[in-house]
Amino acid sequence: MTDLPLSNDALDRLRSVSKRVRNPGAHWLEKPGRHKQRNFNAETVDGALYRIYQRQNLDDELDFSCGLALVRRGAKPLSLIRYNGASHIHGEIRYACHIHRATAEALTTGRKVDSHAEGTDRYRSAEGALACLIDDCGVQGLSADHDERDFFDGP
Repeated sequence: MTDLPLSNDALDRLRSVSKRVRNPGAHWLEKPGRHKQRNFNAETVDGALYRIYQRQNLDDELDFSCGLALVRRGAKPLSLIRYNGASHIHGEIRYACHIHRATAEALTTGRKVDSHAEGTDRYRSAEGALACLIDDCGVQGLSADHDERDFFDGP
């Protein structure tokens, strides 16, 4: 695959390229730390491999994440995007859902690839976050339901 660091345009292409899930029936597994997780494996037509994951805290429905990572041979997976729940503060974002996107700046300065986050009201649950990831990241062969808007969401 491409040597790091990548440009923001290249990171956007990795996120948006069409990818097909090979194991759409992945099951939730309980993990240490009172959470469950499931992993989906996806592949592009040129053979690039990706992992889509969902994590959910068993004690706090607002504590979840759903992400997409590029799987690289001989290296740690590169987290490209992660949709987090509203269970914690992230910088100026206070107990609201937020999306982390890997940036070229983070890669070149040695910071965590997902150090930057933007608040969002597009989802409120792990299922809604997965639906947004599917829409945003060119995922085929997997479906999820968007969260329904409620009365307080506005127009």
